[in-house]
Amino acid sequence: MSSTQHKLTIKTWAPADRPREKLLLKGRVSLSDAELVAILIGSGIRNKSAVELSREILGSVSNNLNELAKLSVKDLSKFNGIGEAKAISIAAALELGRRRRETAILKRKMVGSSNDVFELFGPRLEDLDHEEFWILLLNRANLVIGKYEISKGGVSGTVADSKIIFKTAIENLASAIILCHNHPSGNLKPSTADLKLTDKLKKAGQLMEIPVLDHIIISENGYFSMADEGLI
Repeated sequence: MSSTQHKLTIKTWAPADRPREKLLLKGRVSLSDAELVAILIGSGIRNKSAVELSREILGSVSNNLNELAKLSVKDLSKFNGIGEAKAISIAAALELGRRRRETAILKRKMVGSSNDVFELFGPRLEDLDHEEFWILLLNRANLVIGKYEISKGGVSGTVADSKIIFKTAIENLASAIILCHNHPSGNLKPSTADLKLTDKLKKAGQLMEIPVLDHIIISENGYFSMADEGLI
């Protein structure tokens, strides 16, 4: 096929397909957020291209990709022209982006501050609509051994079992533990229950010679470190 024939073929593509051409010709960084979402959904509806439909979806979250990532498949499917398959494609792409960010940060593996902990857990916890409790296990050099989910709960809370926490630490030969959970409400202030749990786990860690170094609370508004605030 000649270059002339190729160009004529491109001109016959539907508007919803043109972001793909732009990506091929100019590279992925040249595309807007709406154009990237349009590639994911593939096609629009009558009188509305895939790009226009994508702009509508992004507009509903003030063009904020973090807010878009919070939408469920059910939420996305409420838009006219977005069926379950297209909604799943959007959700899957955003999840891959989150995991890529999380994996890149884990490669550093050394923890020297509360911000290091936030960077490790933020991609996982900051956008959730339910509460999760995790632990970060460290060796004597503050290198990350691994991070482990302890429990998953509802909007208002979750249960962290001290037996599971220290069993996991012992099995992985951890020298120290950092606690982490999220507040879906966005409020970073530790609750009375958070403080009591932290004190209980700190005392248990002292007995087992596996100190609890910090307890980080994460939300979409950032993070709160009990160690930084002198609460642990």
